[in-house]
Amino acid sequence: MNEVNKNDAGIATGTGALVGGALGGVAGGAAAGAAMGGMTGPVGAVVGAVVGAVAGAVTGKSVASADPVAEETYWRDNYASRPYVNGASYDDYGPAYQYGVNARTKYPDRAFEDVEGDLGRDWSGARGKSSLEWDRARHASRDAWQRVSDRVERAVPGDSDGDGR
Repeated sequence: MNEVNKNDAGIATGTGALVGGALGGVAGGAAAGAAMGGMTGPVGAVVGAVVGAVAGAVTGKSVASADPVAEETYWRDNYASRPYVNGASYDDYGPAYQYGVNARTKYPDRAFEDVEGDLGRDWSGARGKSSLEWDRARHASRDAWQRVSDRVERAVPGDSDGDGR
């Protein structure tokens, strides 16, 4: 397995992390809102819980949302250091990285190995102007998949990607 370089640019996650982050934000926001509203009685507690839930959901969603510009910037700055890059340009690898990010978002509860066959089959329609065949593009897609998975892991408590870490 390739080690993925990491920096703090953007957060890319899957749908499961988005839902988990939003639900965590809702629960935390509702509890905080209810506690603050409880100071003004039962009606205040209900209003506080609703306001807190909305604020928490917004916060949770922002933590678990993808930033395609940040991902593109990260890979543009780091692709040349990857061991699988053999003289091809970022224009060739960029679509493979984006494909990996999008695939991880589309299949948040599955392992890369479980969907690799489908990804390989569909690569020709997703590659744009990339000259890479799937046997070379898969490494970049997997790298981007893992980067997203690692971000989800940091944003969502527990082993959200099932890799035991």
